[in-house]
Amino acid sequence: MESGEGSRVPRPVPGSYGLPVISAVRDRLDFYYFQGQDKYFESRAERYGSTVVRINVPPGPFMARDPRVVALLDAKSFPVLFDVSKVEKRNVFTGTYMPSTSLTGGYRVCSYLDPSEPNHAKVKQLLFSVLASRKDAFVPAFRSNFSALLATVESQLVLGGKSEFNKLNDATSFEFIGEAYFGVRPSASGLGTGGPTKAAKWLFWQLCPLITLGLPMILEEPLLHTVPLPSILVSCDYKALYKYFSAAASQALDTAERLGLSRDEACHNLLFATVFNSYGGLKVLLPGFLARVAEAGEKLHQKLAAEIRAAVADAGGKVTQAALEKMELTNSVVWEALRLDPPVKFQYGRAKADLHIESHDAVYAIKKGEMLFGYQPCATKDPRVFGPTARQFVGDRFVGEEGRKLLQYVYWSNGRETENPGINDKQCPGKNLVVLVGRLFLVELFLRYDTFTAEVGTELLGTKVVFTGVTKATSGPGTE
Repeated sequence: MESGEGSRVPRPVPGSYGLPVISAVRDRLDFYYFQGQDKYFESRAERYGSTVVRINVPPGPFMARDPRVVALLDAKSFPVLFDVSKVEKRNVFTGTYMPSTSLTGGYRVCSYLDPSEPNHAKVKQLLFSVLASRKDAFVPAFRSNFSALLATVESQLVLGGKSEFNKLNDATSFEFIGEAYFGVRPSASGLGTGGPTKAAKWLFWQLCPLITLGLPMILEEPLLHTVPLPSILVSCDYKALYKYFSAAASQALDTAERLGLSRDEACHNLLFATVFNSYGGLKVLLPGFLARVAEAGEKLHQKLAAEIRAAVADAGGKVTQAALEKMELTNSVVWEALRLDPPVKFQYGRAKADLHIESHDAVYAIKKGEMLFGYQPCATKDPRVFGPTARQFVGDRFVGEEGRKLLQYVYWSNGRETENPGINDKQCPGKNLVVLVGRLFLVELFLRYDTFTAEVGTELLGTKVVFTGVTKATSGPGTE
């Protein structure tokens, strides 16, 4: 049972919020500078002997409505955050802090709407309609764009011995998404090649209270974590993005009007879903995938290459959906990367009524109106579910019948991997597309290369990867 009365007597949630303002600021400093995210949550769970604890979360005063949350830090308590009959999702997409709607055309876009609000179903249905209408474009758009990326990697390796993946991925992912969703490459529009820069700037304005740039604390605290950056400074960038979407997504906007949405509100929602959710996701996701596979080494590369090439050969040399479904190890690697490195680490929800939430060890009483917070890496690395290798990358973890049983504990999409999103929940509408992109990325790599090497580090939003070498495939599909 994930949440409910259970057979145990509910107990109060342990933990402490400390002194108003002072403790929240101190905790923020621990989170960003003194401990880091993982250690911050793990130390609180250890201190109070519980994986359900009361803590403060950033950004805290003075940008948060209220930094106090009940943190759910295990695989059993976490899924209550998916249950919209128990938790409200209004204005909690970025948690205790919400960016100004001046960054989204004055609208509360779908990510900030609770499913009980009328426009939530309309916008989510619009997103499903776009995905369905363009389903045949995803594979060719991905392959053409990322084949060109890898060709650039090879030329850069010849010239300089290294190739930085993240910069190439930023430009390529932006092109791919525009082409796949709307059939219009952003670089061929009025945006030109400046789209990724404008998108990244707009993303930063929304997320800066929740991140660190690695600058000295004395600079970052007043600049990023104390007052919002003025939205006027990105208004020109946003207008340029909006102009692209209003033209490129004209057919989708026609659909929106039939669903009862205004073209303006629909366009702002499409922009947010495409740039924030999709593009922002791929900026983090693909470097993370690449890093995990690079660090796994040549033995895994050989197995992936053999499986991928055999499945494509059986499909007549084509990358088809049926061929992708046969790639059991490939699929497992994608899910394992999503388990360890979810693109969105935090989930929130406000209790709609008094609740009892069950962890592995106890049942806890939650009052109506309390903010529930889930730190996903704690939940998806839960050793009570994934055993002694919970923190390790195990490429074949989800292979076979027993492996597939663990998929219910992969939560990256704001829902279980075994479930599909609908208009009345908050699960990512592009969940299946993200998994498809992960599969296609591995397919492109291992149709082209037998193995590769890379240096792995960190950057602003996650992992930084630099190719240092590739060994081109000498036989199999894609080597002609």
